[in-house]
Amino acid sequence: MIFSSKKLTLPTAEQALPGRQTAMPMHNQHFVTGQPIAPPFAEHLQQAVFGLGCFWGAERKFWKHLGVVSTAVGYCGGITLNPSYEEVCTGLTGHNEVVLVIFDPTICSYLELLTLFWTVHNPTQGMGQGNDRGTQYRSGIYTYTDQQFMEAQASKTHYQQAITAVGFDLITTEIMPAPVFYYAETYHQQYLAKEPNGYCGLGGLGVAI
Repeated sequence: MIFSSKKLTLPTAEQALPGRQTAMPMHNQHFVTGQPIAPPFAEHLQQAVFGLGCFWGAERKFWKHLGVVSTAVGYCGGITLNPSYEEVCTGLTGHNEVVLVIFDPTICSYLELLTLFWTVHNPTQGMGQGNDRGTQYRSGIYTYTDQQFMEAQASKTHYQQAITAVGFDLITTEIMPAPVFYYAETYHQQYLAKEPNGYCGLGGLGVAI
């Protein structure tokens, strides 16, 4: 991905860029589904956040899944307030490129989203994904409820068993309660729907869960 960060260590609070008090401008309508990408959402819907490498390709994986109503790309897990894409790419924000998933739990369970997450990327690569290297490309699951956290941990254990059996390394995915989600700039939202031939570096391990 352009401006790919070479930094592989998360910054300290002293090293991190300060950011800004105002959010990045973005258009609150999904380019594909037409649904809102920012709250408030309908009461029956639930949210999930995943980091699995470059968020362009990651977002497309989720918006195509049955039961997913809307998606958005953004940044979380770091220190800098309301970061820009260019700032995230320096490696000095601590943020990860992530996808916010809005889903209907009567159609698509959280476990289904976890299954998609594990199988469409390589969760063993540490600070990177594919040819993209840097802290912004790390694998992560950011949970909104205790139930999501428990399901995420259990699925990690299950998938580790599956990939260990065929010789893959330890999973490096971070799992934590969802921090503040900062929306990425409008041009990043649903990027691969606007630019179908755009970059996507995702690739799974070929191991089912």
